[in-house]
Amino acid sequence: MEQPIGNVYLIPNTLGDTPPLEVLPLLVKKAVEEIDHYIVEHEKDARRFIKSIVPRKSQPDLHFSIINKFTDPSEIPDMLSPCFEGYDVGIISDAGCPGIADPGALVVAQAHSKGVKVVPLVGPSSILLAMMASGFNGQNFAFNGYLPIDKRERRQEIKRLERLSAEANQSQLFIETPYRNNQLLESLTSVLQPQTQLCVACDITLPSEYILTQSSESWKKTKVDLNKRPTLFIIHKG
Repeated sequence: MEQPIGNVYLIPNTLGDTPPLEVLPLLVKKAVEEIDHYIVEHEKDARRFIKSIVPRKSQPDLHFSIINKFTDPSEIPDMLSPCFEGYDVGIISDAGCPGIADPGALVVAQAHSKGVKVVPLVGPSSILLAMMASGFNGQNFAFNGYLPIDKRERRQEIKRLERLSAEANQSQLFIETPYRNNQLLESLTSVLQPQTQLCVACDITLPSEYILTQSSESWKKTKVDLNKRPTLFIIHKG
């Protein structure tokens, strides 16, 4: 009899220290209970996450492959080896949903090419939650990752995204390294046209959650400290 092939489960993580089962459905708990093979960014963080969901799960029985920006692409096919031995494999991101602004997408692509079924599980995505709360065009938006660090290049990119938003009626999302959030907000308010709308979505799903949409001009008068707080910025020029 031919050995059945295991599935790849995309297991969402929390966006911070919120108790997992406050933001994750029971299906995630069930998957973690049954899976012993994982592909993660950091083993220590993944073990902590697994223990928080299923405290009694045997940690010594867990197997981890690491994928991050340093991973050689040639190593990825071997990460799926357990699937061809009949085991399911779970991909866990450090935060949010695997495959979205996350290196797990490389494993998912490999799974498709090898005929391995991919099963996405429901969980918090900061990108979608920020868009939901922004009041902007949810039918046409783009996530742009990080803006350039160089001040002149950053200024040009902000202007380009503002122009693209106006031309295509497209909401433009981006992020920054948390300790540079305040500087980015200053750059945005100095570059954007006064009536261009800006949404700042910070600490999504956490008790300290802060989400506000208003004009660039109004942001100049708003005092908020975003330092070291995970934040999404969205601009929309109608």
